[in-house]
Amino acid sequence: MRHHALLYVTLLAIMLMACSEEHEHIAPAIYPRDSVAVMTSYGVNTLISDSGVVKYRIVTEKWEVNQNKKPSKWAFEKGLLLEQFDLAMHVHSYIQCDTAYYYDTERLWELRGRVRILTKNGVRFTSEELFWDEKVKEFYSNKFSHVITPDKELKGNRFRSDDKMNKYSVKYTQGYFDRNDFGDSPRSHMTKAEADSAKNQGRGQASPRRINKNN
Repeated sequence: MRHHALLYVTLLAIMLMACSEEHEHIAPAIYPRDSVAVMTSYGVNTLISDSGVVKYRIVTEKWEVNQNKKPSKWAFEKGLLLEQFDLAMHVHSYIQCDTAYYYDTERLWELRGRVRILTKNGVRFTSEELFWDEKVKEFYSNKFSHVITPDKELKGNRFRSDDKMNKYSVKYTQGYFDRNDFGDSPRSHMTKAEADSAKNQGRGQASPRRINKNN
């Protein structure tokens, strides 16, 4: 009986070993290699200095740096705020948007959703899209844009500007212009005597003429 029990246990062990094959337990990758960020930071509020002077602030909820992407890029998909300070640490300009991507190899910023810009010269810009090419120092957008300066207001598509927004153009525009933008008329610089003289030269004085009723 004892031999029978030992034989039964041995046969059961052989059966279990035969039914179970060895498997290498490796979990599949959660993401493909080309989508894994090399750095992810949350709750970023960073000051940046230049020559020992604090000049900029970066605020974002999530910042990803992905150099495996083609092209490689930084992603700010929870919004981005870039502020610039003057020497008294007052904010005199900023860039804000809902989503931003920075293609580091191309040095190109792509801003999406409620893009808001204020420059230190008082120029305000709003749009749903804006690209900032650092290599050629240019802003551009192919969507509806709204530009407000201290003396004019423009709305239209296909916005182009230098990186300081001092020189810009908007196609298919509508807006308000200050009359001084069109230049002064030559008469605005004349004295009253010169204006009267120019008026008389431009239109001669009519002389009375007798009408012959017999003709």
